[in-house]
Amino acid sequence: MGTFSVKAKVWNPIEQNKVTNVDLIVDTGATYMVLPESLLKKLNVKPLRTLRLRLADGRVVEKSIGEIGIEIEGYRASATPVVFGDENVYLLGAVTMEQLGLAPDPIEKKLKPVEALLMGYGSN
Repeated sequence: MGTFSVKAKVWNPIEQNKVTNVDLIVDTGATYMVLPESLLKKLNVKPLRTLRLRLADGRVVEKSIGEIGIEIEGYRASATPVVFGDENVYLLGAVTMEQLGLAPDPIEKKLKPVEALLMGYGSN
């Protein structure tokens, strides 16, 4: 698909005064958002649990996961999962994009609003 980045504001959902701006690489192959562990510690984000994650090269690693607030172009989620990643890793994954109601447009290299599915609702 090719990659592109987006600007985002992220914060600690418990201590909302702990906020910073980041550039995230849009990664449709990633399930979760990933930010450097050092940044998350600076924002005082606490790990909630450990997950096993498969990397693009096939290796499986264990990483801590927590929650962080995010806003991209006015679309906001008060809490989304975030992986405590290695330095210089800033990825926007599929879960957060779905929470925000955004999807990547590979031609224009930007995120665009999309309709969410609500199956079973409204049928009798």
